[in-house]
Amino acid sequence: MQSNSAKSAARAAIARRGISYALGDRRPIREEETWVAPNAAVIGTVTMKKGSSVWFNATVRGDVEQITIGEGTNVQDGAVIHADKGSPTTLGKNVTVGHMAMLHGCTIGDNTLVGIGAVVLNRANIGENCLIGANAFIPEGKTFPPNSLILGSPAKAVKEISEKQRMVLKYSAPHYVNNARRFATDLQPINENGEDVKQ
Repeated sequence: MQSNSAKSAARAAIARRGISYALGDRRPIREEETWVAPNAAVIGTVTMKKGSSVWFNATVRGDVEQITIGEGTNVQDGAVIHADKGSPTTLGKNVTVGHMAMLHGCTIGDNTLVGIGAVVLNRANIGENCLIGANAFIPEGKTFPPNSLILGSPAKAVKEISEKQRMVLKYSAPHYVNNARRFATDLQPINENGEDVKQ
């Protein structure tokens, strides 16, 4: 039986790193320095690589197929990631998935930014260093080459991104790695009187 101090330490660890859920024999794999917000859901066959993070109200549901979140990748608030049988979802290294985006059975290349509210469907393949605009809709099976600026509904590659935009993409995800470290150590529930709630 665990002592009270051991239980407190376990609760504190969960608060720092968040919780994920097994579904039968489908179990998440989380490498070091991953962070899941307390009210996010990471379920089933989900692999979170080193330094990746899943933020508030986001859902990553690997109940039928593998989902991989690459090293340093962040899945921001309210985003949904799922997959269909035969269409896994793979996010490369240092990807930023914007608030409320929806990714389903697709592949997103390294250093790509998925804009707020964008939708990317099964078997779509997005190259590295791409910038997907807010509310873009990428239909099933669509492929975009590296360094594309992708806009519209249905989405089109409107031009190649500039060197300056590539640099912005390069530093977008590392900012979230550092922010996740801050949340892992400093996030603390408080009561209605503004007092810390004991973990």
